[in-house]
Amino acid sequence: MKKPPPITDSEWSIMKVLWKKQPLTSTQIATQTKSHPQTIKTFLSRLVKKKAIGYEKTGRSFYYRTLFSEKECQRHESRSFLNRVFGGSLRPMISHLVEDESLSQREIQELKALLNKTSRGGKE
Repeated sequence: MKKPPPITDSEWSIMKVLWKKQPLTSTQIATQTKSHPQTIKTFLSRLVKKKAIGYEKTGRSFYYRTLFSEKECQRHESRSFLNRVFGGSLRPMISHLVEDESLSQREIQELKALLNKTSRGGKE
């Protein structure tokens, strides 16, 4: 199974638009991201070169679609972040988030439920 390529913050905005509805033209993507069409074409070209998206030519228009699901890209990016920032260890990251962020009671309960589910071997 191929893994998604690294995606920059600007490229993520394009991917998010495509994950909501695809295929789309560069003009449609530019309209939804409120970006200059030439800027979008540059990012689309980069994403095609990285093989994160593909396209189909219909008449004079190019229709773009993602080659990886949002979940696949999130998983890859999360793992990359975890390795870069926390040496691949989940515990320090969770400790940092819990200690440094103000969590609502609801968020605390959701975390507890997720940890309980994980400790029982359940998967999402």
